[in-house]
Formats: sequence, C-alpha cells, structure tokens
Amino acid sequence: MSPTGVEIAFLLVGLATLGAAVVTVTTKQLVHAALWLVVTLGGLAVEYLLLTAEFIAWVQVLIYVGSVVVLLLFGLMLTKAPIGRSPDADSGNRPAALAVAIAAAAALVWVVVDAFRTTWIDLDKGVQGATAVTGDSLFRHWVLPFEALSVLLLAALVGAIVLSRKRGGTSGDKSATNSGKEKR
Repeated sequence: MSPTGVEIAFLLVGLATLGAAVVTVTTKQLVHAALWLVVTLGGLAVEYLLLTAEFIAWVQVLIYVGSVVVLLLFGLMLTKAPIGRSPDADSGNRPAALAVAIAAAAALVWVVVDAFRTTWIDLDKGVQGATAVTGDSLFRHWVLPFEALSVLLLAALVGAIVLSRKRGGTSGDKSATNSGKEKR
C-alpha cells in the first residue's frame, strides 16, 4: 500500500507544525513565541482541512488564531513585556519543565482517549450533515468549556490591565496631598 498525496501532505504539515510548536516553547523572545504559536495553530487548522473537517478548521482559525493569539499579543504589549531577548524568560529549569510537559501530555492523551473511547459522531449524512452534526455536538455538549475559556480570557485581560497601571497613583494626587499638608 503506497501512501496517498493527502497522507503525505498530512505528514509534512504535521512535521512542520511540530517544529513550530517546539520553536514556540524554546524561543526566548515572547513576541516571537506568540507568532510561532500562530504558525502552530495554523498548521493544526490545515491538518483539520486535510481530514475534511472544515468546520473545525475554521473554528481553529477564528477562535485560536484570530482571538486567543491576538489577546495574548495584546496582553504582552499592554503589560510592557520585553520585546527582545528576555533573560527572565529562562529560569534554568528545563529538565523539570520537560518532565512536567511530558506528564501533562501523557495525562491529556489518556483523558481524551478515555473520554472518547465510546463516543461516536455519525458523519454519514454528507459534508453539510457532518458540519451540522459536529456543530450540534459542540454547542450542545461542549458549551461550558467554551464559556469557561471566554471567562478565562476576560480574566487575563483584566489582569493585564491591572498589572499595567502605575503603582502609587498619579502625580496630581501627590501634589494635592502635599499642598494639603503644607497648609496645616
């Protein structure tokens, strides 16, 4: 059995996506990491297209590439994170981080395989039916995770705004306080 063109494309895009993911987590420049994350998430969208899951591919592009990464970049810019190389971005705990990443990946794979072992989605209704069934399943059974993600993103944005504010108030407040003390 020789591989088809779609299988070869799937493998090549998968390898490129894996490479972009590795660069995302190993780069020492935060903005570059966010931009490599765009490449990684875009590669996943292409993989979904190759699997003929167009609806999921466009959800990937619109939600993750379009919203999450833009919010991440906005948060980086709002908190005045360093644009160039940041010595604070590397704590020197690479072995521990690798162990945690492998454990988290193993746990995620185990949870997903266990959760979907007996779950089947009937996709035999044609392309339009597949999208309708997938959308119905997503928005009927998976609404809570989508809403939790939106609350998490809102909390991250509010946190970024709070962190970006200057501490100690404005200079106008200090002058008013000083002039009040001088009159006494």
